[in-house]
Amino acid sequence: MTTSINGERLWNSLMAMAAIGPGPNGGSCRLALTPEDSDGRLLLLDWCEALGLTTQVDGVGNLFIRREGRQPDLPPIATGSHLDTQPNGGRFDGVLGVLAGLEVFRTLSEHDITTTHPLMLVVWTNEEGSRFAPAMVASGTWAGAFDTEYTLTRTDRDGITFGQALEAIGFTGDTPVGEPHLSHFIELHIEQGPVLEAAGESIGIVTGVQGMRWFDVVFTGQSAHAGTTPMAARADALAAAARLIDRLHHYAVADETGTTRITFGTLDVPDSSRNVVPGQVRLSVDLRQTDDDALDALQQRFRTELEACGEAFGVQTHVERIWASPVTHFDPTCIAAIEQAARARHYRCRKMVSGAGHDAVYVSRRTPTAMIFVPCWKGLSHNEAEYASPEHCAQGAQVLCDALLSLDRCRD
Repeated sequence: MTTSINGERLWNSLMAMAAIGPGPNGGSCRLALTPEDSDGRLLLLDWCEALGLTTQVDGVGNLFIRREGRQPDLPPIATGSHLDTQPNGGRFDGVLGVLAGLEVFRTLSEHDITTTHPLMLVVWTNEEGSRFAPAMVASGTWAGAFDTEYTLTRTDRDGITFGQALEAIGFTGDTPVGEPHLSHFIELHIEQGPVLEAAGESIGIVTGVQGMRWFDVVFTGQSAHAGTTPMAARADALAAAARLIDRLHHYAVADETGTTRITFGTLDVPDSSRNVVPGQVRLSVDLRQTDDDALDALQQRFRTELEACGEAFGVQTHVERIWASPVTHFDPTCIAAIEQAARARHYRCRKMVSGAGHDAVYVSRRTPTAMIFVPCWKGLSHNEAEYASPEHCAQGAQVLCDALLSLDRCRD
C-alpha cells in the first residue's frame, strides 16, 4: 500500500509558520532563541500535541518530538531540521525539513500506521549561527563536537549568552545533552543552489557535505593622512586586505574542477574616515572544498597569500581559525533508502554533494544519516526571495516519508 502525504496541508503549514516573524519583503526573520523563534516552536508543539506526540527538550534547547512505535525500546528513526532563520531569510530553509516531518506524522496517523521503531522529529537550535556563532552549534553539542558549557556561553552582538536567551524563551530542558540515541536520521532541505532547477530534477540524493573552515583575519598597519602620506610610505591595511581578496578570488575562479569556494562574508574598518589611510581591517574568510586534501591545500594557499600581502603592504597579519568541519560522507543505507523512494515515485533525481553545512553533518558523527534536497528558485537562499514550489516541497516530503518507512521495514 502506498502512503501519500497531503501536499496542500504541508504548504499551508509552511505559510502559517512563515507568518511568524515575517520579513519586510516576504521572507522570515526568526533569529535563534528570540521571541519569534519561541512562537514558531510553540506553534509546532501545538500541532504535535494534537497528534498525541510527546516532546523532550535537552539542555541546549533541541526539541525531540516522539511518535511511538510498536517496540518502544528500539531507538527512534528520526528526521528534522531547524526553525531559526537568517535576519532576512527565506520561508523554506530548515523549516521545510521540520514541517515535512510533521506532515509524515500526520499522514501516518491518518492511515492508522504504527511503525516498529518509534519515529522522532528533531528541531535543532541555532542552526544558522546568525545570532550565536558557530553555526549548527546545538546539533554539534548533541553530537559531542562542543561541550555544553561552551555552547551556553556563546554571546550575541549585545553580549547576551546562549544560555540566557534560552532561559528567557523558556526552552531550557532537562534531557541530558546527547540523548536520546537515534537509530537513523534523514534531513529534508532545499538545495540552496541552482543544480537541480537547472537540470529539471526534483530530488537531490545527498551523499555528503563539503569540508569547511572559517577564519578571522586582522590586518594592522598605520593610520595616516590621505593627502600628506606618500603612497610608498603607507602601511595601508585595507589595501592589503583587498589584495588578499583579489588573489584568492582569482585562485578560486581558476580552479578547473569548480569545487573551490572562498568567501569573505564580513569586512570591518574600525574608525574609518574618508581621508584617513586605514590602520586596521578585520575580515572573515570561509574556505570550502569537497576533498580533505584539497581543503588542506586551499588553507595553505590562503596562509601563503596572507603572508605575502602583509609583506607587500608593510602591515602585520593575525589569523585565527574559529571553526572547521571535515568533508562528510553520509551513510550508504540511508542514501539507498532515499534513492529507492525517489525512483519508485518516478521523480527525476541525482546524487550530489552539499555545498552548505547542515545539522546532518554533526548528526552523522553519531547516527547513520543522509539528506534529501529539493530545488529552490534560481538557487537563492538566505534571501527573502527564497522559494520552493508546492509541488517540489510535496515530492520531497513524500520521499522522506517513503524512506523512513523503508528504514523501519528493513529493521522490522
